[in-house]
Amino acid sequence: MSTPLEESFYTEFLQLLPNQQFKALQFVRALSGSPRGTPGTELMEFVGTIPHEDIELMKQAIEEGCEQVDPHGW
Repeated sequence: MSTPLEESFYTEFLQLLPNQQFKALQFVRALSGSPRGTPGTELMEFVGTIPHEDIELMKQAIEEGCEQVDPHGW
């Protein structure tokens, strides 16, 4: 049996668009402290697997494409 608060929350939740429901779910998970993502220790096996040439290409793309102001954006 649910409480009036739970019923109210659920009623409001159902009124949201799917993308809004997803955002609400993310917010509730953040409040509950549920772990998200992959722990860094599990990613250690990938250290050094990206070729140096690819890293340089990524670095160049970041330097060329970041921190530029688009006067017509937003």
